[in-house]
Amino acid sequence: MTHAKLTSLMARGAAFFGCETAILCGAMSWVSERNLVSAISNAGGFGVIACGAMTPELLDAEIAATKALTNKPFGVNLITMHPQLFELIDVCAQHDVSHVVLAGGLPPKGSIEAIKAPRDGKAGAKLLCFAPALSLAKKLARSGVDALIVEGMEAGGHIGPVATSVLAQEILPEMAEQLPVFVAGGIGRGEAIAAYLEMGAAGVQLGTRFACASESIAHPNFKKAFFRASARDAIASVQIDPRLPVIPVRALKNAGTEAFTAKQREVANLLDGGTIDMGQAQLQIEHYWAGALRRAVIDGDIEGGSLMAGQSVGMVTAEEPVATIIATLMEEAATALERRAA
Repeated sequence: MTHAKLTSLMARGAAFFGCETAILCGAMSWVSERNLVSAISNAGGFGVIACGAMTPELLDAEIAATKALTNKPFGVNLITMHPQLFELIDVCAQHDVSHVVLAGGLPPKGSIEAIKAPRDGKAGAKLLCFAPALSLAKKLARSGVDALIVEGMEAGGHIGPVATSVLAQEILPEMAEQLPVFVAGGIGRGEAIAAYLEMGAAGVQLGTRFACASESIAHPNFKKAFFRASARDAIASVQIDPRLPVIPVRALKNAGTEAFTAKQREVANLLDGGTIDMGQAQLQIEHYWAGALRRAVIDGDIEGGSLMAGQSVGMVTAEEPVATIIATLMEEAATALERRAA
């Protein structure tokens, strides 16, 4: 099977990352660490460390450990609300990290400049941001970001309200000529990758498909839960108090899903009593998810922990090496493109 057409469609994204295949891995807290990230980059894709709630010291160690496992490019995902965001940006710069992904909202003042600033005669990092709407995509482009990620509500973890297919139709025709746009959310097979590339995407981002790779450190219980699940099992969390800044999270339904509802009530009561302010309320919610995800991924608590998964989870049926996953996706995409050209 010739991949000439696929290679051509992926050329812009691959050049942007400096890798062979314009497939980047979504930053999954506790999962997207040195082992999975290096494996994806070594297999020709683009791995991304999930910084999450890491301290600058922990991120420094994680980047160094990843560099020891691969000489290929990889990126770091930073959360905009992190209280030490600028220290984390500095850690990335010290390690000459080539690409930074900012997630969790619009970049705070000065963060874009800090990420892109040249250091010691070297170019700064390239910056990718999530665009949940066309208006925000345009605003981010004007702000100087280097690429956009369009992620639909089918994705795992924190999600927006609009489906991937709708966002892609809305944003790609308007933005794809200006800067590289990568499509994410609910992608589990190469046929979908081919479709988004033909629509103008520079590449794609997948998370759920890689969560159960052989190189993933996720607990065997966590992986088995994925293998048993279907698309309808990956549900979005419900916001019970309109005051709480709760971004919906998609995960497999379990007791932990119900526990989050109780956590929201607890935080709402603290707000009512004046014990915490809105910023602290949001941090409490985020810390809940970080802890619940760790219990599932690391400890294997698949009842009480958070099994964050996208709706493509039904296409994750076995533990496979990253290289096999990427090769399969590329073969499926190439076949789809050839079929359409025939």
